[in-house]
Amino acid sequence: MPEVPTSRRFLVIAAIMTCMSMVAMEVTIVSTAMPQIAAQLGGLRLYSWVFSSFLLTQTAMTVVFGKLADLYGRKPVMLAGIAVFLVGSILAGFAWSMPSMIAFRLVQGVGAGAILPVAMTIVADLYPARERGKIQGYLASVWATSAVLGPMIGGLIVRDLSWAWIFWINVPVGIAAALGFVTFLREKVKRERHSIDFAGAGLFTVAVAALMIGLTDIGGDNTARLWVAAGVFVVAVILFVVQEGRAPDPMISFKLWRRRPVAATNGAAIITGIALIGLTTFLPVYVQGVMHRSPVIAGLTLTMIMLGWPAGAIVAARSFVRFGLRRVMTVGSVLIPIGAVNFIFLTPNSSPVAAGIGSLVMGVGMGLVNVTSMVLIQEIVDWSQRASVTASNVFSRNLGSTLGAAVLGAIMNFGLSHVPGVGVVTSDQLRRILQAPADAVGGEGALGAALAHSLHLTFWAIFLATLASMFLVSMVPSVVIGPRRAVVGPDEPMPDAAPVAPPVTAECEAAAE
Repeated sequence: MPEVPTSRRFLVIAAIMTCMSMVAMEVTIVSTAMPQIAAQLGGLRLYSWVFSSFLLTQTAMTVVFGKLADLYGRKPVMLAGIAVFLVGSILAGFAWSMPSMIAFRLVQGVGAGAILPVAMTIVADLYPARERGKIQGYLASVWATSAVLGPMIGGLIVRDLSWAWIFWINVPVGIAAALGFVTFLREKVKRERHSIDFAGAGLFTVAVAALMIGLTDIGGDNTARLWVAAGVFVVAVILFVVQEGRAPDPMISFKLWRRRPVAATNGAAIITGIALIGLTTFLPVYVQGVMHRSPVIAGLTLTMIMLGWPAGAIVAARSFVRFGLRRVMTVGSVLIPIGAVNFIFLTPNSSPVAAGIGSLVMGVGMGLVNVTSMVLIQEIVDWSQRASVTASNVFSRNLGSTLGAAVLGAIMNFGLSHVPGVGVVTSDQLRRILQAPADAVGGEGALGAALAHSLHLTFWAIFLATLASMFLVSMVPSVVIGPRRAVVGPDEPMPDAAPVAPPVTAECEAAAE
Protein backbone atom coordinates (compact mmCIF):
# COMPACT_ATOMS: atom_id res chain seq x y z
CA MET A 1 0.00 0.00 0.00
CA PRO A 2 1.26 3.49 -0.76
CA GLU A 3 3.07 5.39 1.95
CA VAL A 4 2.34 9.02 2.60
CA PRO A 5 5.44 11.16 1.94
CA THR A 6 6.99 12.38 5.19
CA SER A 7 7.16 15.99 4.02
CA ARG A 8 3.47 16.12 3.17
CA ARG A 9 2.52 14.39 6.41
CA PHE A 10 4.46 17.01 8.32
CA LEU A 11 2.66 19.82 6.50
CA VAL A 12 -0.72 18.25 7.28
CA ILE A 13 0.30 17.98 10.95
CA ALA A 14 1.28 21.65 10.85
CA ALA A 15 -2.25 22.50 9.67
CA ILE A 16 -3.68 20.32 12.46
CA MET A 17 -1.51 22.10 15.03
CA THR A 18 -2.67 25.46 13.72
CA CYS A 19 -6.38 24.69 13.99
CA MET A 20 -5.91 23.00 17.36
CA SER A 21 -4.11 26.07 18.66
CA MET A 22 -7.19 28.09 17.80
CA VAL A 23 -9.39 25.89 19.98
CA ALA A 24 -6.74 25.46 22.69
CA MET A 25 -6.24 29.17 23.09
CA GLU A 26 -10.00 29.61 23.39
CA VAL A 27 -9.84 27.73 26.71
CA THR A 28 -7.53 30.13 28.52
CA ILE A 29 -8.07 33.40 26.70
CA VAL A 30 -11.83 33.40 27.25
CA SER A 31 -11.53 32.20 30.85
CA THR A 32 -9.12 35.04 31.59
CA ALA A 33 -11.31 37.74 30.04
CA MET A 34 -14.74 36.47 31.14
CA PRO A 35 -14.85 38.34 34.48
CA GLN A 36 -14.50 41.64 32.60
CA ILE A 37 -16.95 40.56 29.89
CA ALA A 38 -19.51 39.56 32.52
CA ALA A 39 -18.97 42.82 34.37
CA GLN A 40 -19.67 44.81 31.19
CA LEU A 41 -22.53 42.75 29.77
CA GLY A 42 -24.21 41.99 33.12
CA GLY A 43 -26.09 38.81 33.90
CA LEU A 44 -23.34 37.31 36.02
CA ARG A 45 -25.62 34.48 37.12
CA LEU A 46 -25.39 33.25 33.51
CA TYR A 47 -21.59 33.19 33.82
CA SER A 48 -21.23 29.41 33.64
CA TRP A 49 -23.54 29.28 30.60
CA VAL A 50 -20.89 31.00 28.49
CA PHE A 51 -18.73 27.92 28.99
CA SER A 52 -21.43 25.25 29.17
CA SER A 53 -23.13 26.43 25.95
CA PHE A 54 -19.87 25.99 24.04
CA LEU A 55 -19.33 22.57 25.58
CA LEU A 56 -22.93 21.51 25.03
CA THR A 57 -22.86 21.77 21.25
CA GLN A 58 -19.27 20.54 21.08
CA THR A 59 -20.21 17.41 23.02
CA ALA A 60 -23.43 16.74 21.14
CA MET A 61 -21.81 17.11 17.72
CA THR A 62 -18.53 15.24 18.29
CA VAL A 63 -19.81 11.79 17.32
CA VAL A 64 -21.98 13.18 14.53
CA PHE A 65 -19.05 14.90 12.85
CA GLY A 66 -16.94 11.76 13.29
CA LYS A 67 -19.47 9.79 11.26
CA LEU A 68 -19.76 12.56 8.68
CA ALA A 69 -15.97 12.38 8.27
CA ASP A 70 -16.31 8.66 7.50
CA LEU A 71 -19.01 9.40 4.93
CA TYR A 72 -17.68 12.50 3.17
CA GLY A 73 -13.98 12.49 4.07
CA ARG A 74 -11.87 14.24 6.67
CA LYS A 75 -11.07 17.40 4.73
CA PRO A 76 -14.58 18.72 3.95
CA VAL A 77 -15.75 18.11 7.52
CA MET A 78 -12.65 19.80 8.95
CA LEU A 79 -13.08 22.81 6.67
CA ALA A 80 -16.76 23.05 7.60
CA GLY A 81 -15.84 22.93 11.29
CA ILE A 82 -13.27 25.70 10.91
CA ALA A 83 -15.77 27.85 9.00
CA VAL A 84 -18.48 27.43 11.63
CA PHE A 85 -16.03 28.14 14.44
CA LEU A 86 -14.88 31.37 12.77
CA VAL A 87 -18.46 32.53 12.19
CA GLY A 88 -19.21 31.96 15.88
CA SER A 89 -16.04 33.83 16.87
CA ILE A 90 -16.89 36.86 14.74
CA LEU A 91 -20.43 37.00 16.11
CA ALA A 92 -19.25 36.57 19.72
CA GLY A 93 -17.12 39.68 19.33
CA PHE A 94 -20.29 41.65 18.53
CA ALA A 95 -22.27 40.25 21.52
CA TRP A 96 -24.36 42.92 23.25
CA SER A 97 -25.61 40.87 26.21
CA MET A 98 -24.93 37.63 28.02
CA PRO A 99 -27.77 35.79 26.22
CA SER A 100 -26.36 36.82 22.83
CA MET A 101 -22.87 35.78 23.94
CA ILE A 102 -24.25 32.38 24.95
CA ALA A 103 -25.98 31.97 21.57
CA PHE A 104 -22.80 32.74 19.63
CA ARG A 105 -20.77 30.42 21.86
CA LEU A 106 -23.20 27.68 20.85
CA VAL A 107 -22.12 28.26 17.25
CA GLN A 108 -18.45 28.14 18.23
CA GLY A 109 -19.06 24.85 19.99
CA VAL A 110 -20.49 23.28 16.83
CA GLY A 111 -17.27 24.11 14.99
CA ALA A 112 -15.08 22.78 17.80
CA GLY A 113 -17.13 19.57 17.75
CA ALA A 114 -15.80 18.95 14.25
CA ILE A 115 -12.24 20.21 14.63
CA LEU A 116 -10.92 18.14 17.54
CA PRO A 117 -12.18 14.61 16.72
CA VAL A 118 -11.46 14.92 13.00
CA ALA A 119 -7.95 16.18 13.76
CA MET A 120 -7.32 13.11 15.92
CA THR A 121 -8.71 10.91 13.15
CA ILE A 122 -6.35 12.42 10.57
CA VAL A 123 -3.36 11.77 12.85
CA ALA A 124 -4.47 8.14 13.31
CA ASP A 125 -4.80 7.79 9.51
CA LEU A 126 -1.30 9.07 8.88
CA TYR A 127 0.83 7.50 11.63
CA PRO A 128 1.20 3.99 13.12
CA ALA A 129 0.73 3.55 16.86
CA ARG A 130 4.44 3.59 17.76
CA GLU A 131 4.94 6.92 15.97
CA ARG A 132 1.92 8.62 17.52
CA GLY A 133 3.77 9.27 20.78
CA LYS A 134 6.05 11.68 18.93
CA ILE A 135 3.08 13.32 17.23
CA GLN A 136 1.28 13.60 20.57
CA GLY A 137 4.33 15.51 21.79
CA TYR A 138 3.90 17.97 18.93
CA LEU A 139 0.20 18.35 19.65
CA ALA A 140 0.90 18.72 23.38
CA SER A 141 3.28 21.58 22.57
CA VAL A 142 0.35 23.35 20.94
CA TRP A 143 -1.58 23.29 24.20
CA ALA A 144 1.51 24.38 26.13
CA THR A 145 2.19 27.32 23.80
CA SER A 146 -1.46 28.32 23.77
CA ALA A 147 -1.54 28.06 27.56
CA VAL A 148 1.35 30.53 27.80
CA LEU A 149 0.17 32.94 25.11
CA GLY A 150 -3.58 32.75 25.76
CA PRO A 151 -3.75 34.31 29.25
CA MET A 152 -1.15 36.94 28.45
CA ILE A 153 -2.85 37.90 25.20
CA GLY A 154 -6.24 37.86 26.92
CA GLY A 155 -5.00 40.05 29.75
CA LEU A 156 -3.37 42.52 27.37
CA ILE A 157 -6.44 42.67 25.12
CA VAL A 158 -8.73 43.35 28.09
CA ARG A 159 -6.36 46.04 29.33
CA ASP A 160 -5.55 47.81 26.06
CA LEU A 161 -8.23 46.86 23.51
CA SER A 162 -11.85 45.82 23.32
CA TRP A 163 -12.56 42.34 24.71
CA ALA A 164 -14.10 41.51 21.32
CA TRP A 165 -10.59 40.90 19.99
CA ILE A 166 -10.22 37.75 22.11
CA PHE A 167 -12.70 36.22 19.64
CA TRP A 168 -11.68 38.00 16.46
CA ILE A 169 -8.06 36.89 16.87
CA ASN A 170 -9.24 33.42 15.79
CA VAL A 171 -9.97 34.59 12.24
CA PRO A 172 -6.41 34.76 10.80
CA VAL A 173 -5.43 31.55 12.62
CA GLY A 174 -8.44 29.67 11.26
CA ILE A 175 -7.86 30.91 7.71
CA ALA A 176 -4.22 29.78 7.85
CA ALA A 177 -5.26 26.30 9.04
CA ALA A 178 -7.92 25.98 6.34
CA LEU A 179 -5.41 26.91 3.63
CA GLY A 180 -3.08 24.22 4.96
CA PHE A 181 -5.73 21.51 4.65
CA VAL A 182 -6.83 22.69 1.20
CA THR A 183 -3.26 22.68 -0.07
CA PHE A 184 -1.70 19.59 1.51
CA LEU A 185 -4.41 17.11 2.52
CA ARG A 186 -5.35 14.75 -0.32
CA GLU A 187 -8.13 12.19 0.06
CA LYS A 188 -9.77 9.50 -2.01
CA VAL A 189 -12.91 8.60 -0.12
CA LYS A 190 -14.88 5.46 -0.86
CA ARG A 191 -18.52 6.52 -0.90
CA GLU A 192 -20.68 4.34 1.31
CA ARG A 193 -24.06 4.79 2.87
CA HIS A 194 -23.92 5.49 6.62
CA SER A 195 -26.72 6.07 9.09
CA ILE A 196 -26.23 9.04 11.41
CA ASP A 197 -28.05 9.13 14.72
CA PHE A 198 -29.42 12.66 14.47
CA ALA A 199 -32.33 11.77 16.75
CA GLY A 200 -29.92 10.59 19.44
CA ALA A 201 -27.82 13.74 19.14
CA GLY A 202 -30.94 15.92 19.34
CA LEU A 203 -32.33 14.11 22.38
CA PHE A 204 -28.97 14.29 24.11
CA THR A 205 -28.77 18.03 23.47
CA VAL A 206 -32.26 18.56 24.89
CA ALA A 207 -31.46 16.43 27.95
CA VAL A 208 -28.23 18.25 28.80
CA ALA A 209 -29.76 21.69 28.11
CA ALA A 210 -32.66 20.88 30.44
CA LEU A 211 -30.21 19.64 33.06
CA MET A 212 -28.20 22.87 32.89
CA ILE A 213 -31.32 25.01 33.17
CA GLY A 214 -32.49 23.04 36.19
CA LEU A 215 -29.12 23.16 37.93
CA THR A 216 -28.79 26.87 37.25
CA ASP A 217 -32.18 27.47 38.92
CA ILE A 218 -31.34 25.50 42.07
CA GLY A 219 -31.42 27.90 44.97
CA GLY A 220 -33.36 30.51 42.98
CA ASP A 221 -36.95 31.68 43.10
CA ASN A 222 -38.12 30.23 39.77
CA THR A 223 -39.20 26.81 41.05
CA ALA A 224 -41.72 26.35 38.21
CA ARG A 225 -38.99 26.50 35.57
CA LEU A 226 -36.86 24.17 37.69
CA TRP A 227 -39.58 21.48 37.72
CA VAL A 228 -40.29 21.91 34.01
CA ALA A 229 -36.59 21.49 33.25
CA ALA A 230 -36.44 18.40 35.45
CA GLY A 231 -39.42 16.87 33.64
CA VAL A 232 -37.97 17.59 30.20
CA PHE A 233 -34.67 16.07 31.30
CA VAL A 234 -36.25 12.83 32.49
CA VAL A 235 -38.37 12.43 29.35
CA ALA A 236 -35.42 13.23 27.05
CA VAL A 237 -33.18 10.72 28.85
CA ILE A 238 -35.79 7.96 28.52
CA LEU A 239 -36.32 8.68 24.84
CA PHE A 240 -32.56 8.86 24.32
CA VAL A 241 -32.03 5.40 25.84
CA VAL A 242 -34.83 3.97 23.68
CA GLN A 243 -33.42 5.63 20.55
CA GLU A 244 -29.89 4.38 21.20
CA GLY A 245 -31.20 0.85 21.65
CA ARG A 246 -32.86 0.76 18.23
CA ALA A 247 -30.52 2.98 16.16
CA PRO A 248 -28.39 1.06 13.60
CA ASP A 249 -25.37 3.22 14.45
CA PRO A 250 -26.12 4.75 17.86
CA MET A 251 -24.39 7.87 19.05
CA ILE A 252 -23.36 5.94 22.17
CA SER A 253 -22.79 2.19 21.93
CA PHE A 254 -23.99 0.80 25.25
CA LYS A 255 -22.49 -2.57 24.30
CA LEU A 256 -19.08 -0.98 23.99
CA TRP A 257 -19.48 0.88 27.27
CA ARG A 258 -20.23 -2.36 29.14
CA ARG A 259 -16.63 -3.51 28.73
CA ARG A 260 -14.79 -2.83 31.98
CA PRO A 261 -11.68 -1.03 30.59
CA VAL A 262 -13.84 1.23 28.41
CA ALA A 263 -16.36 1.96 31.18
CA ALA A 264 -13.67 2.70 33.77
CA THR A 265 -11.50 4.92 31.54
CA ASN A 266 -14.47 6.80 30.11
CA GLY A 267 -15.95 7.23 33.59
CA ALA A 268 -12.64 8.69 34.75
CA ALA A 269 -12.66 10.95 31.67
CA ILE A 270 -16.09 12.30 32.65
CA ILE A 271 -14.94 13.10 36.18
CA THR A 272 -11.70 14.63 34.95
CA GLY A 273 -13.69 16.83 32.58
CA ILE A 274 -15.77 18.08 35.51
CA ALA A 275 -12.66 18.98 37.50
CA LEU A 276 -10.96 20.64 34.52
CA ILE A 277 -13.86 22.88 33.57
CA GLY A 278 -14.38 23.80 37.22
CA LEU A 279 -10.82 24.96 37.57
CA THR A 280 -10.65 26.85 34.27
CA THR A 281 -13.99 28.54 34.98
CA PHE A 282 -13.71 29.55 38.63
CA LEU A 283 -10.01 29.91 39.46
CA PRO A 284 -9.69 33.22 37.53
CA VAL A 285 -12.77 34.52 39.38
CA TYR A 286 -11.19 33.66 42.73
CA VAL A 287 -7.82 35.19 41.88
CA GLN A 288 -9.41 38.41 40.56
CA GLY A 289 -12.48 38.77 42.77
CA VAL A 290 -11.19 37.41 46.10
CA MET A 291 -7.40 37.78 45.94
CA HIS A 292 -7.77 41.05 43.97
CA ARG A 293 -5.07 40.28 41.46
CA SER A 294 -4.93 41.50 37.87
CA PRO A 295 -6.38 39.55 34.93
CA VAL A 296 -2.83 38.76 33.79
CA ILE A 297 -1.96 37.17 37.15
CA ALA A 298 -5.23 35.25 37.15
CA GLY A 299 -4.45 33.97 33.67
CA LEU A 300 -0.95 32.88 34.66
CA THR A 301 -2.27 30.76 37.55
CA LEU A 302 -4.57 29.03 35.10
CA THR A 303 -1.75 28.71 32.56
CA MET A 304 0.02 26.23 34.79
CA ILE A 305 -2.59 23.51 34.25
CA MET A 306 -2.26 24.00 30.50
CA LEU A 307 1.51 23.63 30.84
CA GLY A 308 1.26 20.61 33.13
CA TRP A 309 -1.16 18.74 30.87
CA PRO A 310 1.11 18.54 27.78
CA ALA A 311 4.13 17.86 30.01
CA GLY A 312 2.31 14.88 31.52
CA ALA A 313 1.20 13.77 28.06
CA ILE A 314 4.77 13.78 26.75
CA VAL A 315 6.03 11.83 29.77
CA ALA A 316 3.20 9.30 29.39
CA ALA A 317 3.84 8.81 25.66
CA ARG A 318 7.50 8.05 26.33
CA SER A 319 7.11 5.91 29.46
CA PHE A 320 4.04 3.67 29.14
CA VAL A 321 5.89 1.12 26.99
CA ARG A 322 8.51 0.72 29.75
CA PHE A 323 6.35 0.95 32.89
CA GLY A 324 2.95 -0.18 31.62
CA LEU A 325 -0.25 1.71 30.87
CA ARG A 326 -1.96 1.04 34.20
CA ARG A 327 1.02 2.15 36.34
CA VAL A 328 1.40 5.45 34.50
CA MET A 329 -2.35 6.00 34.62
CA THR A 330 -2.44 5.31 38.37
CA VAL A 331 0.34 7.81 39.08
CA GLY A 332 -1.57 10.44 37.15
CA SER A 333 -4.82 9.73 38.98
CA VAL A 334 -3.05 10.26 42.34
CA LEU A 335 -1.47 13.55 41.27
CA ILE A 336 -4.83 15.09 40.31
CA PRO A 337 -6.34 15.22 43.85
CA ILE A 338 -2.95 16.22 45.29
CA GLY A 339 -3.13 19.31 43.10
CA ALA A 340 -6.82 19.93 43.74
CA VAL A 341 -6.45 19.99 47.54
CA ASN A 342 -4.41 23.22 47.25
CA PHE A 343 -7.46 25.20 46.19
CA ILE A 344 -9.42 24.25 49.31
CA PHE A 345 -6.87 26.10 51.45
CA LEU A 346 -6.69 29.29 49.37
CA THR A 347 -7.45 32.52 51.25
CA PRO A 348 -7.67 36.17 50.15
CA ASN A 349 -4.09 36.61 51.41
CA SER A 350 -2.67 33.53 49.67
CA SER A 351 0.02 33.91 47.07
CA PRO A 352 -1.01 33.26 43.46
CA VAL A 353 1.98 30.90 43.39
CA ALA A 354 0.02 28.43 45.55
CA ALA A 355 -2.80 28.42 43.02
CA GLY A 356 -0.31 28.00 40.19
CA ILE A 357 1.36 25.00 41.85
CA GLY A 358 -1.99 23.30 42.35
CA SER A 359 -2.85 23.90 38.69
CA LEU A 360 0.50 22.52 37.54
CA VAL A 361 0.22 19.29 39.55
CA MET A 362 -3.36 18.72 38.39
CA GLY A 363 -2.32 19.32 34.80
CA VAL A 364 0.54 16.80 34.93
CA GLY A 365 -1.81 14.18 36.37
CA MET A 366 -4.45 14.82 33.74
CA GLY A 367 -1.89 14.55 30.96
CA LEU A 368 -0.68 11.19 32.25
CA VAL A 369 -4.22 9.83 32.54
CA ASN A 370 -5.43 11.19 29.21
CA VAL A 371 -2.73 9.69 26.98
CA THR A 372 -2.66 6.29 28.66
CA SER A 373 -6.46 6.05 28.63
CA MET A 374 -6.64 6.78 24.91
CA VAL A 375 -3.93 4.29 24.00
CA LEU A 376 -5.45 1.60 26.23
CA ILE A 377 -8.96 1.69 24.81
CA GLN A 378 -7.71 2.00 21.22
CA GLU A 379 -5.55 -1.11 21.51
CA ILE A 380 -7.94 -3.51 23.28
CA VAL A 381 -10.57 -3.46 20.53
CA ASP A 382 -10.62 -4.70 16.98
CA TRP A 383 -9.59 -2.14 14.34
CA SER A 384 -13.18 -1.87 13.12
CA GLN A 385 -14.19 -0.54 16.56
CA ARG A 386 -11.24 1.74 17.17
CA ALA A 387 -12.83 4.90 15.80
CA SER A 388 -15.96 4.32 17.87
CA VAL A 389 -14.05 3.75 21.09
CA THR A 390 -11.89 6.82 20.46
CA ALA A 391 -14.99 8.92 19.91
CA SER A 392 -16.47 7.55 23.13
CA ASN A 393 -13.49 8.84 25.11
CA VAL A 394 -13.58 12.27 23.49
CA PHE A 395 -17.32 12.35 24.07
CA SER A 396 -16.83 11.42 27.75
CA ARG A 397 -14.38 14.23 28.39
CA ASN A 398 -16.68 16.73 26.70
CA LEU A 399 -19.67 15.37 28.59
CA GLY A 400 -17.82 15.81 31.87
CA SER A 401 -16.96 19.38 30.99
CA THR A 402 -20.55 20.11 29.98
CA LEU A 403 -22.03 18.67 33.14
CA GLY A 404 -19.26 20.18 35.27
CA ALA A 405 -19.98 23.70 34.03
CA ALA A 406 -23.64 23.27 34.95
CA VAL A 407 -23.16 21.49 38.28
CA LEU A 408 -20.37 23.69 39.57
CA GLY A 409 -22.16 26.82 38.34
CA ALA A 410 -25.21 25.70 40.33
CA ILE A 411 -23.03 25.16 43.40
CA MET A 412 -21.61 28.66 43.07
CA ASN A 413 -25.09 30.17 42.68
CA PHE A 414 -26.28 28.18 45.70
CA GLY A 415 -23.37 29.51 47.73
CA LEU A 416 -24.11 33.09 46.70
CA SER A 417 -27.73 32.65 47.78
CA HIS A 418 -26.88 31.20 51.21
CA VAL A 419 -24.14 33.34 52.72
CA PRO A 420 -24.47 33.68 56.52
CA GLY A 421 -25.07 37.29 57.52
CA VAL A 422 -25.09 38.58 53.94
CA GLY A 423 -28.17 37.15 52.24
CA VAL A 424 -28.50 36.80 48.49
CA VAL A 425 -25.63 38.45 46.60
CA THR A 426 -26.86 40.31 43.52
CA SER A 427 -25.20 40.53 40.13
CA ASP A 428 -24.57 44.26 40.60
CA GLN A 429 -22.71 43.56 43.84
CA LEU A 430 -20.54 40.93 42.18
CA ARG A 431 -19.89 43.30 39.30
CA ARG A 432 -18.45 45.84 41.73
CA ILE A 433 -16.09 43.20 43.11
CA LEU A 434 -14.81 42.18 39.68
CA GLN A 435 -14.43 45.78 38.52
CA ALA A 436 -12.50 46.80 41.65
CA PRO A 437 -8.86 47.74 40.99
CA ALA A 438 -6.26 45.08 41.67
CA ASP A 439 -4.83 46.92 44.69
CA ALA A 440 -8.21 47.25 46.43
CA VAL A 441 -7.60 44.29 48.74
CA GLY A 442 -10.44 43.86 51.18
CA GLY A 443 -12.32 46.77 49.69
CA GLU A 444 -15.60 44.93 49.39
CA GLY A 445 -15.61 43.37 52.87
CA ALA A 446 -18.61 41.09 53.30
CA LEU A 447 -19.20 40.81 49.56
CA GLY A 448 -15.68 39.54 49.01
CA ALA A 449 -16.16 37.03 51.80
CA ALA A 450 -19.43 35.90 50.19
CA LEU A 451 -17.71 35.31 46.85
CA ALA A 452 -14.88 33.45 48.59
CA HIS A 453 -17.44 31.27 50.42
CA SER A 454 -19.26 30.27 47.23
CA LEU A 455 -16.05 29.57 45.32
CA HIS A 456 -14.69 27.40 48.13
CA LEU A 457 -17.79 25.23 47.76
CA THR A 458 -16.89 24.69 44.11
CA PHE A 459 -13.28 23.88 45.04
CA TRP A 460 -14.50 21.24 47.50
CA ALA A 461 -16.68 19.75 44.77
CA ILE A 462 -13.67 19.65 42.41
CA PHE A 463 -11.57 17.87 45.03
CA LEU A 464 -14.24 15.23 45.67
CA ALA A 465 -14.56 14.69 41.92
CA THR A 466 -10.81 14.02 41.64
CA LEU A 467 -11.07 11.36 44.36
CA ALA A 468 -13.84 9.68 42.36
CA SER A 469 -11.63 9.75 39.27
CA MET A 470 -8.81 8.08 41.18
CA PHE A 471 -11.18 5.31 42.26
CA LEU A 472 -12.35 4.68 38.69
CA VAL A 473 -8.77 4.46 37.41
CA SER A 474 -8.08 1.82 40.08
CA MET A 475 -10.82 -0.28 38.42
CA VAL A 476 -8.96 -0.42 35.09
CA PRO A 477 -7.47 -3.91 34.53
CA SER A 478 -3.83 -4.43 33.62
CA VAL A 479 -3.14 -4.19 29.89
CA VAL A 480 0.02 -5.27 28.10
CA ILE A 481 0.52 -3.91 24.60
CA GLY A 482 2.13 -6.60 22.48
CA PRO A 483 3.33 -6.56 18.88
CA ARG A 484 -0.04 -7.81 17.60
CA ARG A 485 -2.63 -7.46 20.34
CA ALA A 486 -3.37 -6.04 23.75
CA VAL A 487 -3.70 -8.53 26.60
CA VAL A 488 -6.15 -7.44 29.29
CA GLY A 489 -6.70 -8.74 32.81
CA PRO A 490 -8.01 -12.23 33.55
CA ASP A 491 -11.58 -11.02 34.06
CA GLU A 492 -11.82 -9.48 30.59
CA PRO A 493 -12.55 -11.36 27.34
CA MET A 494 -9.74 -11.38 24.86
CA PRO A 495 -10.45 -9.11 21.89
CA ASP A 496 -9.66 -10.17 18.39
CA ALA A 497 -6.14 -9.56 17.25
CA ALA A 498 -5.77 -6.01 16.02
CA PRO A 499 -2.95 -4.52 14.01
CA VAL A 500 -0.71 -2.13 15.87
CA ALA A 501 -1.56 0.60 13.40
CA PRO A 502 -4.04 1.01 10.59
CA PRO A 503 -2.67 0.90 7.08
CA VAL A 504 -2.95 3.97 4.92
CA THR A 505 -5.37 2.84 2.23
CA ALA A 506 -6.07 4.09 -1.22
CA GLU A 507 -9.70 4.76 -0.22
CA CYS A 508 -8.75 7.28 2.46
CA GLU A 509 -5.25 8.67 2.41
CA ALA A 510 -3.55 12.00 2.66
CA ALA A 511 -1.28 11.36 -0.31
CA ALA A 512 1.06 13.47 -2.34
CA GLU A 513 0.79 13.91 -6.04
